Amino acid sequence: MKDVMHNYDVFPKVFPKDKEIEITVKPLGAHVAFEREQYDIVICPLSQGTPRDYPNMTGFEKLTVKPDADGCIRFKYAFKGEQEHYIRFLKENGDRDFQLSVYSLDEDLCGRYPFVGDLHMHTCRSDGKQAPAIVAANYRRHGYDFLSITDHRLYYGSLEAINAYKDVPLEFTLIPGEEVHMTRADAHKGVNDVHMVNFGGLYSVNALAYDDELIEEIGEDKALRAVDGNCPEMMSREAFEAEVNALADTMEIPEGVERFPFACCRWIKQQINKADGLCIFAHPYWISNVFQVPEKFSQAMFDYGNFDAFEVLGGESYFEQNGLQTVFYYEQCAKGNKYPIVGSTDSHSSFNNRNAFICSTIVFAPENTRESLISSIKDFYTVAVDTISAEYRMVGDLRLVKYASFLYENFFPLHDELCREEGMLMKLYATGDEDAARLLNAIHGRMKKQREKYFAF
Repeated sequence: MKDVMHNYDVFPKVFPKDKEIEITVKPLGAHVAFEREQYDIVICPLSQGTPRDYPNMTGFEKLTVKPDADGCIRFKYAFKGEQEHYIRFLKENGDRDFQLSVYSLDEDLCGRYPFVGDLHMHTCRSDGKQAPAIVAANYRRHGYDFLSITDHRLYYGSLEAINAYKDVPLEFTLIPGEEVHMTRADAHKGVNDVHMVNFGGLYSVNALAYDDELIEEIGEDKALRAVDGNCPEMMSREAFEAEVNALADTMEIPEGVERFPFACCRWIKQQINKADGLCIFAHPYWISNVFQVPEKFSQAMFDYGNFDAFEVLGGESYFEQNGLQTVFYYEQCAKGNKYPIVGSTDSHSSFNNRNAFICSTIVFAPENTRESLISSIKDFYTVAVDTISAEYRMVGDLRLVKYASFLYENFFPLHDELCREEGMLMKLYATGDEDAARLLNAIHGRMKKQREKYFAF
């Protein structure tokens, strides 16, 4: 199927179901030119069975088409139902020659484009290896449409990446963020070790409580802890603990679940939401000595809604983390505890690292903006993608996973070619290349044109 993409371009690839649409098939080179006067093609919906075995269910239909003067074949057809369809070209003897794929969608997905991103990763501003601007460029080069740098307990790494590219046009969205685990006043109690990601919040939640270590590193400058320098004043750690304990007094905390950490998770979610961000419950099955979060605690998190989205796929390549989180997620859905899901690398190096690109999220959103992405995640328009092995795996609702799988085979290889060039230029720009800004301006707008070509909304 992927080899055929190098020989023929078919567009649009995605369109509304049950509505007549004109399809163009363009040969990509003289070696695959349409040289016969006419061709028989068969429209084969994937979900309805073959005519031989299911004659009462199939939707196969044969058409005869002719090349136009420009060498392309065009035909109009109303593709039925939400599903993938093969456009199967036949040889003169009636045998199969080659086939191309298109996808027809229900109304709710029309107008939503697939954006690939990472909502949780680290740079040298915490325990990662590369500078924020370099991390951003490397991930764009790999095919990502959006990215949030979420350094441990630090917000300014994400701002550094945003500011690095503020003077050049990008079709890559950099979103502010941080990984939140709050410091407690009693030193021996350390931090609240349930890790929550602040994705897209307009200011730092970590910095809401005074922290000697953070203040020593970045000071109290609001420009380092808010998108526009506007954020609440810091409270003392004692005041923070008092707030969490007062919140705990209002909650029904299950027996056997640690009181302060559980209430702290609720407090963190409330603060992230006040900052207009998305609160993500991260990697409970990460093995950090043992599972990072006790299973009874994770169950309580789902029962009591202490987060907005669940990081079902995360940053380790061993089975226990992603495998158990996936099973846990589907069990929670069966119990009625369904939450939006995301997949993230949680990477600490953007190259020469086997975990650098192992998980991602496809968000089906009207626009590649912070607001649109957060809203679409909350509305359950996501698929989490595991690319630990060469054979990708996906987690999510069946209809979205089927659509995402089609895109992985038929759209993203073309999409990634454009991302690769912009990412290379971003890295050159970030490291002082004088021509990079001019070239970034020259290529700006190509992603939008590609979406308009392949998605007929």
